Amino acid sequence: MKPSVKLAAFPFFRETKRLDNAAVGGPLKRSFDIVVATLGLFILSPLFIMLGFLIKMSDGGPVFYGHRRIGCGGQPFYCLKFRTMKTDGDAILESFLRENPQARQEWQTARKLQSDPRVTDVGAVIRKLSLDELPQLLNILRGEMSIVGPRPVVLEELELYGPAAAYYLRSRPGLTGVWQISGRNNVSYDKRVAFDQRYVENWSFRGDVAIILKTIPAVCAARGSY
Repeated sequence: MKPSVKLAAFPFFRETKRLDNAAVGGPLKRSFDIVVATLGLFILSPLFIMLGFLIKMSDGGPVFYGHRRIGCGGQPFYCLKFRTMKTDGDAILESFLRENPQARQEWQTARKLQSDPRVTDVGAVIRKLSLDELPQLLNILRGEMSIVGPRPVVLEELELYGPAAAYYLRSRPGLTGVWQISGRNNVSYDKRVAFDQRYVENWSFRGDVAIILKTIPAVCAARGSY
């Protein structure tokens, strides 16, 4: 049986304290998230300014992009990223998939495209270096995400998780996670779901630290990043 995902109206800055005990890792994991996200934003602030300038100068569009994802307990939130796609990306994608059956099959299977026509030149570099997801440090401070956790998914993807969706809903989505250090886009969707379930089933603080340490070389090598 698929878990019920209740999507109610919600304010952008919603109350999240009630999730601190419900989410995997509890208050310990949440406290660690706050400390690391705060330090990260302070240390990386010059990089944020530089990337924002490059994105704005490339086409004049907005610097940030927010996409609706599903969080702990089925609560929706806007997952923040540096914008790496053209402003009319949805129309471009629809037209591209309509004209390219092979790409449409790739999208339906993995929800990703290795050659995505929506990505800007600046965005391609930012993605390759995995810098586009840094604004999610703000999601972490708001309690919508965690430093380590499952990859944040949209509702349509969660419906593909089957029984494993129950595990996803017990954890805040992560800025990094097992999927990110295991090949990212080179990993099949079924394995990605299995990674998320195994992470929640076997969560430990030591395990989170190990994933964070493994993320650094994975990002530097750009394994499975596109």
